[in-house]
Amino acid sequence: MGMLQEFKKFALRGNVMDMAVGIIIGGAFGTMVKSLVDDVIMPPIGYVTSGIDFKEGSLDIGEKVVVADGMKQTVPAMKLKYGSFINSVISFLIVAWAVFLLVKAMNAAEAKLRFGEIPPSEAPPPPENIVLLREIRDSLKRAPV
Repeated sequence: MGMLQEFKKFALRGNVMDMAVGIIIGGAFGTMVKSLVDDVIMPPIGYVTSGIDFKEGSLDIGEKVVVADGMKQTVPAMKLKYGSFINSVISFLIVAWAVFLLVKAMNAAEAKLRFGEIPPSEAPPPPENIVLLREIRDSLKRAPV
């Protein structure tokens, strides 16, 4: 089988197409959640915390003075951007919660869509003739040969 035919068979397989659709929708959902966190959730939190903008929140780590060519130069401090991290954590929690609810709904729907299946706890007892045959079988197994 040629490489092109093999790739075509792989690419048109149902699972690959489902996965591609899921990745595209997931990317769009992630963008939507990021906008929700950055533009809707964080501004009120900043307002409640006296105007603190978490997105721009950072901590400067060590400013250095370096001597180069006989001149003192100040190297800017490194920034620890905790605000961006807080936004990312909130975005992750929203996405994780949405995925949890989706999986929970799918499991509930799958349980309701099982037609004709009787759960083991609700299975009717076997007919009496089957019970009698099982007792005879068990007694024959115990009897010495």
